[in-house]
Amino acid sequence: MSMPLPEAPRSEIGRTTGELPYTGYTIKWASAPWEVDAAHDLRRRVFCGEQGLFVDDDIDAVDRQAQVLVALGSVCGCPQEVVATVRIHQEAPGTWYGSRLAVDSAYRRQGQLGASLIKLAVSSAHALGCECFLANVQLRNEPLFRRLHWRRIGSNWVCGQEHALMQADLRRYPPIDKPYQGFMVCNRRPSRRAAGELFPSLLAVHGEGGK
Repeated sequence: MSMPLPEAPRSEIGRTTGELPYTGYTIKWASAPWEVDAAHDLRRRVFCGEQGLFVDDDIDAVDRQAQVLVALGSVCGCPQEVVATVRIHQEAPGTWYGSRLAVDSAYRRQGQLGASLIKLAVSSAHALGCECFLANVQLRNEPLFRRLHWRRIGSNWVCGQEHALMQADLRRYPPIDKPYQGFMVCNRRPSRRAAGELFPSLLAVHGEGGK
């Protein structure tokens, strides 16, 4: 009988070691209450604390109908912490929007978390009958969205800043019909030492040097 692995303290592990400890990231629709709460906390840190777009909180009316997506830092498949998030909602029949894309500052050098969330956002909406997927994108992020097969169709002002209104090419986003399961992406710079500090028994069980 296998024993469950102990859960590392969320929101602290990446900061205590000075390295990125995760072996991979789970990209999924949020399902557990702690995932939703942690996503909102991350949004506050980014949009209120870092960017100053909002004073105390960025929660709005869209949150009442939106689906939250998260990127979970994971060790050997065990989720530990929300490190990135985005939300999606259906504005009108067939028309969906993505918004509030945020990546924890400690994990931005991964360079794949935002793109992975965008993939699941559009593809999961596509599976639900989306015919047009839009987003108001901060101008500094427009090149990223262009690389991901989005095109600019207009401009909007959001929180006093100009944003590019962009549309995803749905042909590049095949439907994903199991969004709560989502998919995994590997850590591009895995830290073996940090993983050992999180779960010391892992290295002992599997051995060092291929033993």
